[in-house]
Amino acid sequence: MADWLRMLTCSVHPLPYHANPAEYFAAIRHAPGAVLLDSGRPAAERGRYDLLSAWPLQELTVGPSESGREFLQRLRENLNQLGNASLPANYELPFAGGLIGYLSYDFSRRLEQLPARSRDDLQLPDAQLGLYAWALISDHQQLTSQLVFHPRLADGERERLIALFSQPAPAANPGFSLKRPMQPDISASQYEQALEQIQRYIQAGDCYQVNYTQRFSAPCQGDSWTAYCALRAACPTPFSGFMRLTDSNAILSLSPERFVRVSNNQVETRPIKGTRPRGKDSSEDAANAAELLASPKDRAENLMIVDLLRNDLGRTCRTGSVSVPQLFSLESYPNVHHLVSSVTGQLAEGKDALDLIGDSFPGGSITGAPKIRAMQIIDQLEPTRRSIYCGSLMYLDVRGEMDSSIAIRSLLIKDGQVSCWGGGGIVADSHWQDEYQESITKVKVLLDTLQTL
Repeated sequence: MADWLRMLTCSVHPLPYHANPAEYFAAIRHAPGAVLLDSGRPAAERGRYDLLSAWPLQELTVGPSESGREFLQRLRENLNQLGNASLPANYELPFAGGLIGYLSYDFSRRLEQLPARSRDDLQLPDAQLGLYAWALISDHQQLTSQLVFHPRLADGERERLIALFSQPAPAANPGFSLKRPMQPDISASQYEQALEQIQRYIQAGDCYQVNYTQRFSAPCQGDSWTAYCALRAACPTPFSGFMRLTDSNAILSLSPERFVRVSNNQVETRPIKGTRPRGKDSSEDAANAAELLASPKDRAENLMIVDLLRNDLGRTCRTGSVSVPQLFSLESYPNVHHLVSSVTGQLAEGKDALDLIGDSFPGGSITGAPKIRAMQIIDQLEPTRRSIYCGSLMYLDVRGEMDSSIAIRSLLIKDGQVSCWGGGGIVADSHWQDEYQESITKVKVLLDTLQTL
């Protein structure tokens, strides 16, 4: 019996603590399936854990005709095949082996009936997750770093990984550069026309709010990890991430926003809705923050999305368990102030984290309300598909523990081009010039940083 219990327990190997996960990730940066979920330390303060891994046992990509629910069931089956495992006593860590990867915004087309007018010019698969039997996890509360090995991982692989992370990472600083400055894919007048159309829909009672986005892009060359390190230094955020795709292609995310978290069957989502730029000095900065907190328009936008998310979580959570413990809280980042709320619940009996994803993806804060109608309007008015933008980076382990971001402030480097998106919620009293400027303000630090490399 004791041997059987040991087989179901992960092994843990302590490593020297590093506040910046880049020091460990450098050792696997070129490895197949290399992925980092990064809390932005040491500069960012909200996140507790960093999680990195590589060499997945399997890569799971959604098939051409596979529905969203079918893919989520396939993820569930692969988790079951890996097998449940617990952590040793006294370890409080978020991951014991399981899935890490992304869902693009366009994965929603496999969950809901949506039109297909916008061009899919970036050709990113709608979803890709790896099944990982190990992870290097840093806990910034306990100031520890450790390798966590699922019981399925071969002894020889454990020894190789311990040796790999016990030696200094190779020093390499390959360059990254843009071949020309980032350019928007629509003009200011096209943006104005799109917002006028959204407001006609709102006035007709078709919808209350639509999140409208513009894309910026440029040809680029060099190492995507170098670009990510520069971006995380310029804009540290608690839901950052780097995911190597193929060749030099990668996802780079500097997101401040959680999508949904599940821990011990407790669910939390933290929508962001409401933004002001940081000020040029402390006085202007405080005034901008106070203006955001007092803004009836921004509070109304935020409340619309809170109501939408209460409804989304209610589809998977126990009746009566959904609540709003935090409403209109201020969070400040290097480039912007945000208005953030929290919605919580408890998973209903017989439901799991993948049911929650299926019932609530994509996040309501980046669609609008009502959700499906807003998504139809987005597809009509945005010329190209969103790809990774407003999708999610996520992990889900064999115990059912999950956390996920909303991939705003995110970039895709693919086939020699870098793409970045900025947007915001449009309501009846939105002014297009203000919204246009806000969509640029949100990503300006990212665009400026890439331009200086």
